[in-house]
Amino acid sequence: MAEREYRKNDKGMKQVIFLKVCLLFIVVTVLSACSVKRFIPKDEKLYSGATIKINNINKIKGLSSLEEELQELLRPEPNSKFLGSRIGLYYHYKTEQGKKGFLTKYMNKKFGENPMYYSNVSQNKVINLIKNRLDNRGFFNSKVTASVKEKKYTKSIVYTIDLTEPYVLETYQLENDTLPFYKEIKEELKTTLLKKGTRYSLESFKQERIKIDESLKARGYYNFNQDFIIFEADTNQYKNKRFDLYLRIKKETPKKALIPYQINKITVYPNHNLDQKNKVLDSTEYKGVYFIQDTVFFKPKRLHNYLLLNKDDFYNPQNSKITSKRLSSIGTYKYVNIQFDEKSYQENDSLGSLEANIYLSPLNKRSLGLELQAVTKSNNFAGPGLSINYRNRNLFSGGELLSLTGTVAYETQIGNNTQNLNGLKVGLGASLTFPRLIFPWDLTGRFKYGVPKTKISFDSEYLSRSNLYGLSSFTSSFGYHWDANKYLSHQINPININYVKLFNTTSDFKDILEKNAFLQSSFDQQFIAGFTYNLTYSELGRSSKKNQIFFASNLDIAGGALSLLSQNTSAGKKTFLGLEYAQYAKVDIDFRYYLGLGKEQTLITRLYGGLGIPYGNSSVLPFTKQFFAGGPYSVRGFASRSIGPGRYNGSTTNSTYFDSSGDIRLEANLEYRFPIYSLIKGALFADAGNVWLYNNSSSLEEDNSLSLEGGQFSSNFINELAASVGAGVRVDIQSFVIRFDLATPVKQPISNSLSTIKLSNTILNFAIGYPF
Repeated sequence: MAEREYRKNDKGMKQVIFLKVCLLFIVVTVLSACSVKRFIPKDEKLYSGATIKINNINKIKGLSSLEEELQELLRPEPNSKFLGSRIGLYYHYKTEQGKKGFLTKYMNKKFGENPMYYSNVSQNKVINLIKNRLDNRGFFNSKVTASVKEKKYTKSIVYTIDLTEPYVLETYQLENDTLPFYKEIKEELKTTLLKKGTRYSLESFKQERIKIDESLKARGYYNFNQDFIIFEADTNQYKNKRFDLYLRIKKETPKKALIPYQINKITVYPNHNLDQKNKVLDSTEYKGVYFIQDTVFFKPKRLHNYLLLNKDDFYNPQNSKITSKRLSSIGTYKYVNIQFDEKSYQENDSLGSLEANIYLSPLNKRSLGLELQAVTKSNNFAGPGLSINYRNRNLFSGGELLSLTGTVAYETQIGNNTQNLNGLKVGLGASLTFPRLIFPWDLTGRFKYGVPKTKISFDSEYLSRSNLYGLSSFTSSFGYHWDANKYLSHQINPININYVKLFNTTSDFKDILEKNAFLQSSFDQQFIAGFTYNLTYSELGRSSKKNQIFFASNLDIAGGALSLLSQNTSAGKKTFLGLEYAQYAKVDIDFRYYLGLGKEQTLITRLYGGLGIPYGNSSVLPFTKQFFAGGPYSVRGFASRSIGPGRYNGSTTNSTYFDSSGDIRLEANLEYRFPIYSLIKGALFADAGNVWLYNNSSSLEEDNSLSLEGGQFSSNFINELAASVGAGVRVDIQSFVIRFDLATPVKQPISNSLSTIKLSNTILNFAIGYPF
């Protein structure tokens, strides 16, 4: 029987290798067929691009950003390549020749490109652009030349720059005046970035103008504009490439731009629509703010807490921006429009007056949605799902949101090295979200950026797992969520209850539990009640920084408060309402650094660590709270949940999908992402990680043969990491990502050294979305 199984697996491996070789042969053949050489006119050559060479004879430091700027000036762009072939250009030529097949027309429509010949390139135009940019960065009178590199079918250009020594700032002065306005500018210049020794740069001057303009507007100068600011550089006082910089205000600047403005009236329209234009609506005043609505669509008391605009405050666009964001976050409104109307201005006025009008256009109160889903999970399960969702917005005229959801889904394990498990999942959920803090004390004034939301939720789920077991779960939570700023958010659930019931267990699953005391103990505790907290800091998509950071941490503490209300059983366990409950503390940290390399290239470093400590009633973490490693979102050269714990390596007859879990998880990932062609992106990556036990499971059973030997965390953990390397292709359609990652192991947890890469051990991971 064992010999027959070996032959079957060996045959399967050979088939996998054969398919991969065939696929490689097809790709090479297709790309070779896409040669465009035969289509190029005899009197033309393709333009293959340009490079820049800088002769830095003065050894000037910090030129990397300048080089990137100059690269962007290289015009035009050459025809794009995919693995060395100009596929877009190839299908353009095929179409031009009259080839009207479906594939040709489709590929030309999606990826076709007009040929870029060398004759279309204007060297002088590019040279002038480069010289102008160098002048704007202080490198006046630099020499730029061009040389051509010619091949049989292509030409490229090298632009060589003999860089001169740049001009640097000696003094920065403000033309003074007696108006209070100039005192405001002088105060702002204390934090200027234009310090002595700063290189001359028009971009720096532009940023300084923006900074001053924003500062003055925040102090109430409603009518001021950055175009009123002039910078003048004077080099006449020096012989060694230094300059004095003078900041002046244009003489023709209107006087109303030089005085601050106050808000003297605030009016809110909570149910604004165009039909109300000529209607006379009721007006209600609450804390100095007028609310105009026919009937009470939104209670003024509730809406007022979202406003950061107050009567007699100086105009501040930042307060207006945050108010707009806070109002939009309620979830009741489709549009939020804040307008300021300037009152009549007199020539001798030292203070201007504004009226703030806030127009709020609501969404439909009720909505019903049906969604067909395709889901992939970190455990290699994937499949279709159907979800129906009902929403009732502004339920109690205070922005409350009632949501009812029903889902049904089928999922199966995909990829190689899986155990062909599948399941049917049915779920029902209900939640009620209040766009404010429900708390014994009023803490509204403590939150300036985002108003906390209070959410109460109830969910139930039934899962039938492929001839193994059925699992029903009931979850309820009460908690808060808020944004501290545009990068930082918090979520805290003081009450988080989860009840899980295992039923319809088959003999196969019972055998698995009997052979793994650790696993059996993790299914014993069916009742979890505790506290959870999440902190997330993310610069992704919210910052103009070239290099961005993501950080997230979760804290989960269960069973602590219940111990005060529990009863002891004869077995020494504590129960609440007759249910034995879990006790543990769990924390994890996820840190990522995105290093921008330019031209859509990014190098991502990720470090992940998690620790769960069972105590009291629990000797191990509940199964749903344990850590796993391996799969498309973890160490991709290993099947999902197949690594560890530690050096433990169950035999081929006894190891299962459920064995490789632990209380501790460490993981590191390095991934280089780059564009390939249009929507197609590529990646090269390396992953390492493992899970370990906090308590060795031998303590759970008198029979040590049932323990997970080598599974406990020790000082030798570095040598117990699993590692893999691979490459991936992703189709990125407006942030909807279909991902294929091919990876192979290079180190096993039981080995202290790297292993030989074998094609037969590769794993193809399919997933939706980036791994991190």
